[in-house]
Amino acid sequence: MALFSKDLGIDLGTMFTRVAEGSQVVCEEPTMAAIVVEEQKMVEWGKAAQDMFGRVPESIEVMRPLKNGVIADYEVTAYLLEAVLRRTGGPFRLFRPRVMITVPDGVTSVERRAVHEAALQAGSREAFLIQQPLAGAIGVDLPIGTPSGNMLLCLGGGSTQAAVLAMYGIVAAEMLRMGGMALDESIVAYVRKKYGLIIGQLTAEMVKIKIGAAVLQDEEQSLEIQGQDQVSGLPRPVTLTTGEVVDAMQEPLHNMVETARRVLEKTPPELVSDIIDRGVALTGGGALLRGIDKLFTKELGVPAYLVDNPTTCVAEGAAKGLKMWELLRRNLPPV
Repeated sequence: MALFSKDLGIDLGTMFTRVAEGSQVVCEEPTMAAIVVEEQKMVEWGKAAQDMFGRVPESIEVMRPLKNGVIADYEVTAYLLEAVLRRTGGPFRLFRPRVMITVPDGVTSVERRAVHEAALQAGSREAFLIQQPLAGAIGVDLPIGTPSGNMLLCLGGGSTQAAVLAMYGIVAAEMLRMGGMALDESIVAYVRKKYGLIIGQLTAEMVKIKIGAAVLQDEEQSLEIQGQDQVSGLPRPVTLTTGEVVDAMQEPLHNMVETARRVLEKTPPELVSDIIDRGVALTGGGALLRGIDKLFTKELGVPAYLVDNPTTCVAEGAAKGLKMWELLRRNLPPV
């Protein structure tokens, strides 16, 4: 049976769920589900559910079943994973896939067990867990099998993780339960405070992607957005600039930098010298924010660089991790 079943790496993120088979990403969908409230039945998931967000009657709830990188709604997560496995594992329930699924480093045993049980309930034959920084390091081919230091930052939607790795394990790590969604929320709060305008999270995310940056840019960009006036309740446009977006996101960005700094402070000096030579690898969707490499380089005093596959490396690393299980197993999180 194992001969015909698939080996899948699943990056179960707050914002996106990505599935890799071998070195190929076979599924990439928003981690969202549309639920019929009375029946507690999932009617749509992924991009289709995201398109319904804010546009459905009260009988349907569009939700993110994960919050800050961990499961907030177990049943919906199991439904979502089942739909993902149905799409990627093939229609033959006889040959159930074997999966390695990611969890943030530093989560509790209860949170880990919830992910493991949801993966089994969704239809996987076997489920293994791997820490996201470890999967990311494997996915970008960092030389973590050696006794030299490698540092990686996972800038996800719901969490920020900084880790130093050596000998297929994590030497020092910190997790901040705040990520790209906190940047969106800071833009929402800024626009409300400065312009008296209410905008949604999806609009804030669009602003961040189109004109946002972690540091001030030589070229100032602007974007007109529509929102709801706080006083009149009527639609009203406003134009935002890159400088304003940079200003709005300063607090969450500072918290992310501090997380990385704390990891460096508790890293053995021999490994720190390796990190200074090799730099800090930036992964996750947050790493695509313009100028974020410059921000970390300046604040940490260590060169930071964007990897080639920042959004998919964790899923790809989880898929590779299944083949490396014997090497990794002593450092994988217990269930």
